Amino acid sequence: MTQLTQQTKRPAPLSVRLTNEERHRLVSQAGSMPLGSYIKSVVFANEADHYRKIQKPPAAEQQLLAEVLARLGESRTANNLNQIAKHLNQGTLLVDEELEIDLKRAIADVAWMRTTLMQALKGRS
Repeated sequence: MTQLTQQTKRPAPLSVRLTNEERHRLVSQAGSMPLGSYIKSVVFANEADHYRKIQKPPAAEQQLLAEVLARLGESRTANNLNQIAKHLNQGTLLVDEELEIDLKRAIADVAWMRTTLMQALKGRS
């Protein structure tokens, strides 16, 4: 290897063996932070803000966001609204009892999604 190659080569990752109990403690202390970032924030405490910026959303937020995505996946709200908008733009929208039910369901779904997203994102601003 040339001297230039040796200088630019990244060092091998640091590996530390932990007991199951030690690892569980670290994971618990890290909370929603990635484990590596948490360890760096403790070891380099004077630069902790740098490492703590890289956080996963709390589990509760992830759960709420997953619920919204699941509801979107199982409902036909987006497709129904798209079809309604298309007919409205074409001037061929006939409001019957079925469409009225679809509109009310879509309004309820969108309102629920908005409320749930606001709850999930409340702590992120």
